Amino acid sequence: MANLSFLSMGMIFFLCCFAAVATAARPNQGISKYKDPSQPVHARVRDLMRRMTLQEKVGQMTQIDRSAVTPEILRDYSIGSVLSGGGSVPFPQAKGQDWMDMVNSYQNGSLSSRLGIPMIYGIDALHGQNNVYQATIFPHNVGLGATRDPDLVKRIGAATALEVRATGINYAFAPCIAVCRDPRWGRCYESYSEDPSVVQAMTSIILGLQGEIPAGGRKGEPYLGGKDKILACAKHYVGDGGTTRGINENNTVIDWHGLLSIHMPGYYKAIIEGISTIMVSYSSWNGVKMHANRFLITDFLKNTLKFKGFVISDWAGIDKITTPPGANYTYSVQMGIGAGIDMVMVALNHTLFIDTLTKLVNDNVIPMSRIDDAVERIMRVKFMMGLFENPMGDQTYLSQLGSQEHRDLAREAVRKSLVLLKNGQNADPPVLPLAKNASKILVAGTHANNLGYQCGGWTITWQGGSGNNLTSGTTILGGIGKAVDLDTEVVFSENPDADFVQSHNFSYAIVVVGELPYAETAGDSTNLTLAEPGEDIIYNVCSSVKCVVVVVSGRPVMIEPLVAQMDALVAAWLPGSQGEGVADVLFGDYGFTGKLPRTWFKTVDQLPMNVGDPHYDPLFPFGFGLTTEPTGEQ
Repeated sequence: MANLSFLSMGMIFFLCCFAAVATAARPNQGISKYKDPSQPVHARVRDLMRRMTLQEKVGQMTQIDRSAVTPEILRDYSIGSVLSGGGSVPFPQAKGQDWMDMVNSYQNGSLSSRLGIPMIYGIDALHGQNNVYQATIFPHNVGLGATRDPDLVKRIGAATALEVRATGINYAFAPCIAVCRDPRWGRCYESYSEDPSVVQAMTSIILGLQGEIPAGGRKGEPYLGGKDKILACAKHYVGDGGTTRGINENNTVIDWHGLLSIHMPGYYKAIIEGISTIMVSYSSWNGVKMHANRFLITDFLKNTLKFKGFVISDWAGIDKITTPPGANYTYSVQMGIGAGIDMVMVALNHTLFIDTLTKLVNDNVIPMSRIDDAVERIMRVKFMMGLFENPMGDQTYLSQLGSQEHRDLAREAVRKSLVLLKNGQNADPPVLPLAKNASKILVAGTHANNLGYQCGGWTITWQGGSGNNLTSGTTILGGIGKAVDLDTEVVFSENPDADFVQSHNFSYAIVVVGELPYAETAGDSTNLTLAEPGEDIIYNVCSSVKCVVVVVSGRPVMIEPLVAQMDALVAAWLPGSQGEGVADVLFGDYGFTGKLPRTWFKTVDQLPMNVGDPHYDPLFPFGFGLTTEPTGEQ
């Protein structure tokens, strides 16, 4: 018995040593498979899915605005995502560290949930990290479309990713790849062009935001290139730019061939480039709400195009399946989830959504397979982006917010986005570029010295704002002041009358007018006129002195019959925070190269009017843009 005990003890000792060596060789053996980064993504997803309850799965399908969430809600409901809607900020003029502290506090709530699943934080970074004070504000998409420069747009995507990471955020609801076919739409400046080929080329921004899929990588799979990149979101699927009369959230009436050839090409390209998420449009296609369109979301996007990321609703988008919104919430949830929406931006009332969806599953109205498809897609993206290993914001990126390098890039984008529409009267010599050494010049207009106006909507707040304290940057007036010679007197008058202009011996005048800031719905317009008193300013100045008119707008606007009064006309779109870029080209440091991304109409009665239409009779056609050579006086 003694020998047997000795042998048994030896065997136990041997087995213990073997187990210790085996564990040392496989250091992650003791942790759950889904938490083990050495495991393949599909294995981690499968392991996590089998551990999740229905409540936790539904929680992962839920996205809540920061104004309605707490760390405790994230913990108790296993919420999948948080967002900041337009203007939803920690507090006014919050800086990068403030944002990061807030996001990290929410992430700690998610990590303290039963399974410790980290949340994704999303924000509308449409032209830079535009909700954040002191971020670089790039030109809106319509201006980038005028550059015809996919590499520039890719670099802007990379800079935006860094500035979003500087706030602890890892997900941007961008790019908008709508093909705006009617400038009366209030979101038209979010569209790169009326031409689907231009829009398709500009999806290169995805490669900047998410990173480029390496050689040998799987095209079409969601992709994130590292901690300096963020998830992107192609939106709004599909046809949002083609609604009747340009009314926001309206009906797009077009046949299948038209939908595929005009509104779908950007999505083909985005999927190839590894887009991780796609947002559904509020609009309808031939009377069917997109949020309830199973054919387009599940059958075509997921099954035919093989999109492997997750589909997200727009803000309270499923509510709007019914008229009025929310009239039958149970029906809306059933139709939206049944159509193939994976994550729902419920925004404010998470318990209503969670309880409703849970009941629909328990009552066998929505099959568990539909829930599992949604959650598998969300988990695949979370594992792919390394969120379980790096859930918290990284302070090493704080210096990227509003960096000089990014402001220089924005200035370059402004230069390349400007479109010269007129340069000189009849047989007179060209007016542009302007002389820097003039004795006295007039700068006039409502938009010359207003940073908020030149940035437009979706800047700090949803609809944008006015004034030079909205964020940091340089106004067009400020850029002009820096560009001219020290001996040149620059006189600024926002709204001068003709007597004032005539009483001074100005060498020339620069008039900067345009639209007031707006975003969707509020920006829908049937007249597309300059903001008052823009027309009067043009008339008072240009009838008395040689003048260059710079139009700051998100789309073509009514400028007839005033064009004949102008000596030169420049479309500056919504240039963003770096007004020096306008001065760079006006004074010849760089030449004009931009081309119209949109047809410039004569009257609104012609709308909608797009290149290729019968009876095409524009004031300036799609693709038009005069060029100038730099003077070499930089």
